Amino acid sequence: MARTLYERLGGAEGIARLVDDAVGAHLENPAVKPRFEHARDIDHAKRMSVEFFCAGAGGPEIYTGRDMLTTHRGMNISEQEFLAVVDDILGAMAKNQYGDTEKKDVLAILYSLKGAIIRV
Repeated sequence: MARTLYERLGGAEGIARLVDDAVGAHLENPAVKPRFEHARDIDHAKRMSVEFFCAGAGGPEIYTGRDMLTTHRGMNISEQEFLAVVDDILGAMAKNQYGDTEKKDVLAILYSLKGAIIRV
């Protein structure tokens, strides 16, 4: 039987590590650093990201946060910022030595969310 993306990413622990590394990269990336360094509660944002990703990748976790459109409404996130975040996530995946199949699957998820994030 095929393994879920959740399993291939190392479950909740692997996804938490990936989120930590991605947020660390966002805090270094001049294209998005201001959005993340001024976040009201970065730890909460990380927890919600882990929950969201775990649930969306086939894990047993339940996402308790707001939907993507509500979360990003009014932030006026640009295409360039979205791409910078995607690049940081792919960089975090490379750092954690995930394979091309996992990267493609994550990229597909990220792009499926684009309409609820950019300029809403």
